[in-house]
Amino acid sequence: MNARMRQIVLDTETTGLSWEKGNRVVELGCIELIERRPSGRHFHRYFNPGREMEAGAQEVTGLTLEFLQDKPRFETAVEEFLDFIRGAELIIHNASFDVGFLDYELSLAGAHFGRITDHASVLDTLAMARERYPGQRNSLDALCRRLGVDNGHRKLHGALLDAELLAEVYLGMTSGQGDLGLLAAGEPESAKGRAGPDLAAVAAVARVVLRADADELAAHEARLRKIAGKAGKSLWPLPEPAA
Repeated sequence: MNARMRQIVLDTETTGLSWEKGNRVVELGCIELIERRPSGRHFHRYFNPGREMEAGAQEVTGLTLEFLQDKPRFETAVEEFLDFIRGAELIIHNASFDVGFLDYELSLAGAHFGRITDHASVLDTLAMARERYPGQRNSLDALCRRLGVDNGHRKLHGALLDAELLAEVYLGMTSGQGDLGLLAAGEPESAKGRAGPDLAAVAAVARVVLRADADELAAHEARLRKIAGKAGKSLWPLPEPAA
């Protein structure tokens, strides 16, 4: 039996934009999806970075060193974090940013922890969005608006909140792939939230075919002839005149 598909939607907040300048992770939020459905499990931590927040980072997150000073250091949660993501596919928006910071944190915690990609694979939803919507804005907020995801409560950036929004955005961008969450006829309500319907059972459900009646067929033909105009040309084949 194949293992169930396990994905972790992940986001970080940091003291600044560049780990190369010594900036650190101050918040980490992860949400688990099993077979494209939230499992209810998540990983969320705040960390004491041991340094000041840059002004821009403090403005967009609302986090201050005063709030963070009694929080644990990142290295105290490394093993628990890696256990949570191990073997999963990480769903990250602008993955190079978050992975760069997380690799830096792992290196500070100990070389034996390796890199993030030693523990999980990574899918970048920003690259996916740029391919799907070329030439358009593809920030998380822009994608929420485009895909109808309610982000009205996102006044500040927050790792867990942004992971929740990204999960909805990712599922919206990939809704044509895999399970759409439909229950087979007769499947109990308690089945919602499981891995999805048995495709064989869905295929066995009787389908109702609705055929056009005479009035609908006549209206359809009239519409086609109107489209064809005097030239009698149409992309759709016109019915043969009655003998």
